[in-house]
Amino acid sequence: MSKEKKLILGIESSCDETAAAVVRGGNEILSNIVASQIESHKRFGGVVPEIASRHHVEQITIVIEEALAQAGVKMAEIDGIAVTEGPGLVGALLIGVSAAKALAFASGKPLIPVHHIAGHIYANRFETAFHFPLLALVVSGGHTELVYMKEENSFEIIGETRDDAAGEAYDKVARTLGLPYPGGVQIDKLAAEGEDTFHFPRAMIDDDSYDFSFSGLKSAFINQLHNMRQKNLEPSPKDMAASFQASVVDVLVTKTIRAAREYGVKQLLLAGGVAANRGLREQLIEEVNLELPDVELIIPPLSLCGDNAAMIAAAGTVQMEMGHFAGLAMNAEPGLEFDEV
Repeated sequence: MSKEKKLILGIESSCDETAAAVVRGGNEILSNIVASQIESHKRFGGVVPEIASRHHVEQITIVIEEALAQAGVKMAEIDGIAVTEGPGLVGALLIGVSAAKALAFASGKPLIPVHHIAGHIYANRFETAFHFPLLALVVSGGHTELVYMKEENSFEIIGETRDDAAGEAYDKVARTLGLPYPGGVQIDKLAAEGEDTFHFPRAMIDDDSYDFSFSGLKSAFINQLHNMRQKNLEPSPKDMAASFQASVVDVLVTKTIRAAREYGVKQLLLAGGVAANRGLREQLIEEVNLELPDVELIIPPLSLCGDNAAMIAAAGTVQMEMGHFAGLAMNAEPGLEFDEV
């Protein structure tokens, strides 16, 4: 089989999605199975690590078998097994890593370690080929980062959150409004029907760094809500959501456009769970068309924004082509940094 047509089995279990996928050549999805745990965690208002791990144990074999069956391939035809090494919840990661190691041992196939955020970035490979240098805005429940790539498999974080990730702030604000988990989706829906009437602060929007901060915005939102309720006033949830989202999106887009211009990138990628946010997608498209007409903006389909295994297989394909493999002593790395990839 040629280099471009390797069949990679991807496995992802870093948080609350148990996923397996088969990808050909790094850009063709043959199957992409995701077992979601949202209903199990909804009553707690967030992911409970112990419950997540138990669900992974129950689902991991099932999703792997389903991924192979849906792709119409047998384990003997697989060229490599890519698995999320980290970052993530240690117990959850261990289930995926253990399953991948067992499969690698039993089948004699190479084991490929993948950084979870690299996976989110490479989800865009299913849309188009990468042209370097490029910049990725990664926005999820646990991460908010600007990642510069001068070449394949080279990741330089030029900006990151100093406190809460954007997705984390969305979920906390949603809980304050009494919205169900996952809160980010609910805020986005409400925001589309409201107006930015509260004009919350745009933290760090004009400073020289590309770092982000959302803790102050979260506090401003909660204080505004509590102050109004103490006065027996009930603010419009739609306007509160729209005002919160406008602040987050303004900061993300402004800094991303500035970084893309300074670094002279050919492509700008959106990645991570919050990449599904309609307000963020719309404003980023508008600003790129206006400010960076020569930069290609790539946004993954909604099905590839959240955690999935196809993105792990895509990133794993690049790792395999570069000869980056792991031995059976491989372990889960919950705090894995990009410089350890």
